[in-house]
Amino acid sequence: MPSEKVSGGVDDSFSTFFSETGAGHHVPRAVFVDLEPTVVDEVRTGHYRQLYHPEQLISGKEDAANNYARGHYTIGKEIVDLVLDRIRKLADQCTGLQGFLIFHSFGGGTGSGFTSLLMERLSVDYGKKSKLEFSIYPAPQV
Repeated sequence: MPSEKVSGGVDDSFSTFFSETGAGHHVPRAVFVDLEPTVVDEVRTGHYRQLYHPEQLISGKEDAANNYARGHYTIGKEIVDLVLDRIRKLADQCTGLQGFLIFHSFGGGTGSGFTSLLMERLSVDYGKKSKLEFSIYPAPQV
């Protein structure tokens, strides 16, 4: 029989993916990154803006122009330390960090180039912690 995560008789398994703020709100343990601001700005100003902490929404000023090399070697290098700092802050709040779930596109410079740079740096900083990648392949019909 699997053991339940119980704190004072209350199931707190949701704390795997959410952290509680001082005001009692639950915020996803997630960092959203894009090298250009358009999509992340939609989250910042959209209907669900209060669900995310502003520090967890990271965007650059210039996109990688669907170019792996720009996402990995130039534009991505400018923002990767900021992203890792935000990830480190979230990881420090965990009592038993198991790993990371990374959702990204295979297309574009952010999805391909920046993600490979991020994966390299996560491997250096977090060694053998699990890194599960969920990749979305672009399709012309969508």
